[in-house]
Amino acid sequence: MSTFDEDLFEKGLAQRKATLGDAYVQGNLDAADAFSRPFQEAMTAWCWGFGWGDAAIDPKTRSMMNLSMIGALGKMTEWEIHCRGAIDNGVSVEELRAIIHVIGIYCGVPQALECFRVARKVLEERGLL
Repeated sequence: MSTFDEDLFEKGLAQRKATLGDAYVQGNLDAADAFSRPFQEAMTAWCWGFGWGDAAIDPKTRSMMNLSMIGALGKMTEWEIHCRGAIDNGVSVEELRAIIHVIGIYCGVPQALECFRVARKVLEERGLL
């Protein structure tokens, strides 16, 4: 018996792949085992199907919100993944810089510096710097 709503999962899977990339998402799902698979399924359905699954907020804005919140939490591995997704969702270099400025104002300069380091890596990979 599944622990998630199949329709919400499928909707979430499509959105998750559209934002983070097929290879990344499939890699996570393929690496899931009996211990972690229920979380991967629930997170895909809840975060991506329910949280990202409506048209109330466009993907670019959701990406900008995610970067702000994940940056505030200091979860830099996730911030890097979502930075790539945000760029794919249309967030510009200037907008990315402004997001980091807000993180610095509300969360402190050290956290902004971490975000700048990760953003630089992603932007250089993409040939945007």
